[in-house]
Amino acid sequence: MAAPSLAEAAAQWLRWDKNTKTSEIVKQLVAEKNAGELQKCFGSRMEFGTAGLRASMGAGISQMNDLTIIQTTQGFCRYLEKNFSDLKKRGVVIGFDARAHPSSGSSSKRFARLAGTTFISQGIPVYLFSDITPTPFVPYTITHLKLSAGIMITASHNPKQDNGYKVYWENGAQITSPHDKGISQAIEENQEPWPQAWDDSLVDSSLLLHDPYVTINKDYFKDIQKHCFHRNINKETKLKFIHTSVHGVGHEFVQSAFKAFDFKPPLAVPEQKDPDPEFPTVKYPNPEEGKGVLTLSFALAEKEGAGIILANDPDADRLLVAEKQESAEWKVFSGNELGALLGWWIFTCWKNQNQESTAVKDVYMLSSTVSSKILRAIALKEGFHFEETLTGFKWMGNRAKQLTDQGKTVLFAFEEAIGYMCSPVVLDKDGVSAAVITAEMSSWLATKNLSLSQQLKAIYDEYGYHITKASYFICHDPKTIKELFENLRNYDGKNTYPKSCGKFKVSGVRDLTTGYDSSQPDQKA
Repeated sequence: MAAPSLAEAAAQWLRWDKNTKTSEIVKQLVAEKNAGELQKCFGSRMEFGTAGLRASMGAGISQMNDLTIIQTTQGFCRYLEKNFSDLKKRGVVIGFDARAHPSSGSSSKRFARLAGTTFISQGIPVYLFSDITPTPFVPYTITHLKLSAGIMITASHNPKQDNGYKVYWENGAQITSPHDKGISQAIEENQEPWPQAWDDSLVDSSLLLHDPYVTINKDYFKDIQKHCFHRNINKETKLKFIHTSVHGVGHEFVQSAFKAFDFKPPLAVPEQKDPDPEFPTVKYPNPEEGKGVLTLSFALAEKEGAGIILANDPDADRLLVAEKQESAEWKVFSGNELGALLGWWIFTCWKNQNQESTAVKDVYMLSSTVSSKILRAIALKEGFHFEETLTGFKWMGNRAKQLTDQGKTVLFAFEEAIGYMCSPVVLDKDGVSAAVITAEMSSWLATKNLSLSQQLKAIYDEYGYHITKASYFICHDPKTIKELFENLRNYDGKNTYPKSCGKFKVSGVRDLTTGYDSSQPDQKA
């Protein structure tokens, strides 16, 4: 079947779209014969991958809007029905962040309600949070309530016009292939909205709707208390913590986490503590940008005499930490540095609880291939296992679940993009538990007159110095990208890679696109 022309695609859209704002936008583009904009809206459908969907909010099949959310959820629903005979007994959980896009009538809450409507119209129970939550609450709810799947409506730390649709499987981890292909196929087959698709009043009246907000808020904070080992120190600590949620969802939840660990509440950056879809005080709402996002936090810390800053990204699944040095400068820890500190701390706490020497044989830590190998060095010396996965928490979450099912203990997993899994109750990165565990580690170190930076140096002295200096160039042209990488792969003649970089020798090359790894006996990545 030939792909429909832009005019046909737009006409089809107008038959199905009941959102007055997006249909108005399309009507106008058609009336103006605006081929460029129509191409942008209808040129190609958003691709559903293992991370679900992420795109800007606006009209047409290439953007996030009411109709594409309905179509996506119809596909996901049919795919789940095929995979779970007990779907109508177990149900799904849906969470959302605070994003909104008034000009297209879009918001995360609206998308979550429409997704809930789709499932309820098919007789499937829906656990729809009544208010914003951190992303980690969705995977937590799946395993805690033994549900079939979960959806989180968030674009995390993307620019304000974006939104996303993130999908978790029954094991509480993000999906991996081939689920993405299966869901994608099912979306293609279920594009016409079902009879009740637009009737979101179903969400208000159906007996199939449950609101997990209160119970999950209680149970999650009870569960993470298993990782609190120094209540008395927390109660007494003189350290002051600044927290920013960067206009996202984190504020209330980090306050609750501190309370669960018997800390005084952290001082919140007032201009950034309440959710605001405009992200008015930052250029990008991404803590990975480092000091630019922390300007207001530094100012509040100076004013209050606080020594540690904890910053979550807008959906609170990542954490950035900064510490004031003796020089009065601020050190912003990289994801690898905080990964080293948390790995050391979580193992130290475990060791204090588990004195018998054989227990360590069943302990595991994970990190992704692009992250520091500091955990491997600690594991070699301390006798636990370290495993490396492909990039992304979907791999670490799924591997952690496999290991746990085999009776192993997965203590910690991290990736350099400031993502940390400090508790097995969430098989994904979690910036809420990471924030309070970092606070406890800092408070304990303070009783030994040590800062985080000093402890990091001690870890390097003990296990070997690890450094990563990663950066990136942005290139949008596929042709240029291809040429750049072809040059690297045929550097000194065909199929040869660079042997040195400046004055340094290259010790190994791993190329995941071609599947080559010089450090493996069979040279396979």
